[in-house]
Amino acid sequence: MRTLPRTLAGATGIRGPLVFVEHVRRVALGEQVEIALEGRRWQAQVIDAGERLTVLQLLEEGLGLVPGGARLEFKGDVARAVVGRELLGRVFSGLGVPLDGLPPPVGEALRPLSGAPLNPAARLPPKELIETGVSAIDGMNTLVRGQKLPIFSGPGLPALELAALIVEWARAPKGEPFAVVFVGIGITSREASEFLERFESSGALERSVVFLNEARDPTIERLLAPRVALAEAEHLAYENGLHVLVVMADVTSYCEALRELATARQEIPGRRGYPGYMYTDLASLFERAGLVRGRIGSVTQLPVLTMPDDDLTHPIPDLTGYITEGQVVLGRDLHRRGVFPPIDVLPSLSRLMNAGIGEGRSAPEHREWADQLYALYARGTEARLMATIVGESGLLPADRRALAFVDRFEHTLVGQGRVRRTLSETLEAGWSLMEGFPREDLLRIREPTWEHRFGKGAGP
Repeated sequence: MRTLPRTLAGATGIRGPLVFVEHVRRVALGEQVEIALEGRRWQAQVIDAGERLTVLQLLEEGLGLVPGGARLEFKGDVARAVVGRELLGRVFSGLGVPLDGLPPPVGEALRPLSGAPLNPAARLPPKELIETGVSAIDGMNTLVRGQKLPIFSGPGLPALELAALIVEWARAPKGEPFAVVFVGIGITSREASEFLERFESSGALERSVVFLNEARDPTIERLLAPRVALAEAEHLAYENGLHVLVVMADVTSYCEALRELATARQEIPGRRGYPGYMYTDLASLFERAGLVRGRIGSVTQLPVLTMPDDDLTHPIPDLTGYITEGQVVLGRDLHRRGVFPPIDVLPSLSRLMNAGIGEGRSAPEHREWADQLYALYARGTEARLMATIVGESGLLPADRRALAFVDRFEHTLVGQGRVRRTLSETLEAGWSLMEGFPREDLLRIREPTWEHRFGKGAGP
């Protein structure tokens, strides 16, 4: 709710990115504040409104800010972002400031960064798929419109490169209007330049909106960048009828900024020093994905996060897993063996996959296709471990066949390189891997599918 602007003289103190003001009345959480001192101006927002003390978060570096001599103008409104189709093809900072040398967009509306509360009864269950061009995702862990499916990576793994390829390759397979909102959180200048070069050269920038927050930018910008991006994604989806894929990289940088801010506020830390409300904060981002009754478009999220020390039990991946509907896990062993993308399909999971595949969506036999490949790969990985103990000659014939399957699966289906695959190409590659197996090895394939794909009496 908007109120009239009002001006106060002097702040009580400053600590890092936080400014403290006493006895401020009629203040709202998230309210914008402009601080002026000797011709310089700083932007801030209210993050804590107490009876005695109000805490402001600076949106830029506070060097030179003397709290006692500053004048503070409370704007009476929360932070808002310019949104609209006009932003497609543009590049912005994490605060929505143009980085492409073009004028600031006029846009179609101003939307609060926090988004509008969504009535749970208005949500529709996720359905239909988004084709990412990555076989291990499209075939084995299908991304469904309205879903939030994170990519769990480790230090040194090519998660950002995979995210960039998905921005370039992703599309709605039935030709519906489609857009990508990419937000880089705490990335380096080199990574930001590489992203832009790739998006421009591939033509992906024309249907994308890019928000770049670099590691050198203020901490608070890392907390606001995904919210600015989601405000634009929601407008494109629910007001313009586009199917929007939001790619956020890296959520770990977001959580580190959250911990830094909590430390500056001297809050009691939770697990590994992260604030106890990190679950709620992450949910305020991830739960902005979905489909809305009566609206054509959808918002789908593909957040990327780096697991410190490859630890799945670390608070960031642990809490993210509770909120989201599955995960795509990158494997370090696959990366060492030169497999790209190094997606480990066994710990990976898309809980909503069945809602996006099957008759009229992907292929009628997609589910049994994926189940059979999972079964063969799981048996083959177990046989690989057993072979180190008893040798390959000591394995059962079925285990030896599964062992040979593992290498072919990793280097042909998963390891597709940097070439996009359509869903039909992915499915055909999987069927090719199953050729030559006897019927008793393919028990997840129904008899009608077996006869259709391989013919009666097929197999060695």
